[in-house]
Amino acid sequence: MNLSGYRNYICRVNKNTALRILFTANGISSFAQGISMLAIPWYFATNTSYFNTAYGLITIAVLFFGLYAGTLVDKYSRKTNFMGNSLVCGVLLLIIALIGFWQGYLQDFLIVAVFAITMLNYNIHYPTLYAFGQEISDAKNYSKVNANIEVVGQSMSILSGGIAAIMLEGFTIQLPFSTFSLSFQRWNIWEIFLLNAITYFLAAIFISFIKYTPQKLHVKHEPILIRLKQGFSYLKNNTNVLWFGLLSYSVFAMVLVEIHAVLPAYINNHLHAKGNTFAIADGVYAVGALAAGLWINKIFDSNKTERAVIILTVLSGFIFLWAFLGSKVWIIYTVCVLFGFSNAGIRVLRLTYLFHHIPNELMGRVNSVFNMCNIILRSLFIFLFSSSFFAVSNQIIWAYLIMALFLFISATGLFINQKKSTKRYE
Repeated sequence: MNLSGYRNYICRVNKNTALRILFTANGISSFAQGISMLAIPWYFATNTSYFNTAYGLITIAVLFFGLYAGTLVDKYSRKTNFMGNSLVCGVLLLIIALIGFWQGYLQDFLIVAVFAITMLNYNIHYPTLYAFGQEISDAKNYSKVNANIEVVGQSMSILSGGIAAIMLEGFTIQLPFSTFSLSFQRWNIWEIFLLNAITYFLAAIFISFIKYTPQKLHVKHEPILIRLKQGFSYLKNNTNVLWFGLLSYSVFAMVLVEIHAVLPAYINNHLHAKGNTFAIADGVYAVGALAAGLWINKIFDSNKTERAVIILTVLSGFIFLWAFLGSKVWIIYTVCVLFGFSNAGIRVLRLTYLFHHIPNELMGRVNSVFNMCNIILRSLFIFLFSSSFFAVSNQIIWAYLIMALFLFISATGLFINQKKSTKRYE
């Protein structure tokens, strides 16, 4: 092996090692995040108006933070962002958890504060994760890297969903051929927050071991407004990327609205089921998402990303329509597994498309524009579903019909954009 070949070999080894560490760190933090983000909505399941109003206000706050977060992702090294974000969130959750241990309870506003911290965290964590993955991988491996990120993340979601089902309700199992039983006591919510804080610290430790050289020097002194303008300018000159990025986000937006603002009330008021049903629903959602990470690139041609996203968006619309019509627990489980597959499949395909079309040094800022629009959309739906109409009896089912119609409209927009895009390059 000559010197050039040896250098290329070492480079590949370093990139593969960095990716494995990145996947591990993301999996660790995703595990406890998943439990916390299940526990909080269920905690407020009997007071959905309060939580949904708080969720809507948090979402608006995240809107303004999201634009700034995009500039941070591009301003500093991905490693610094990941570590700093994990440490800050870990410290904040640790403080709130310790207050719970000290008082023996937590005020509602502190529980909502954890939800807000996690939402703000997402606006730096995921853009950093994807930009980091793009930066330390080769273009030919983008699809594989995105699928692996999805597999790791959803594997942790499955695990966290199962653990959450136990933590939220506790369980007792009678051992066969014995008078003994195995019991697991329900966790207090501040104990869950402590677990979440610990995983943030572990993620930061893992990321500290990554060795890599940034592809491009990050200009730290550049004004924020200039950095934002660069992101908007890129999208203005690439309208096909703009519309694809916005419309392909529709299913993800509905996922967040459904899980946090609709599903708890749907299970409680329409299905009349318990908290473990909510946790199991999230777990089977993750099973569908994991399946997408494993097989989405085998099911759909990588050269037909836009068409695949349209198909999955239409499928998601029909899935929500089924939830509107259904009234059985097994139906919501089936809905969740199919919706998990569709959403995760779109995310893998969408990221691969964006990786190929957006320069890495602009990835954070461009994604912040998409996130901003997505947050506005989610806020509108959350405030709509927070109205008293949806809190009466089982009228939360109408939320599923509204979301289904929205997804059909989004799929139509994606189809039109694909046709225009095809003509543009002919």
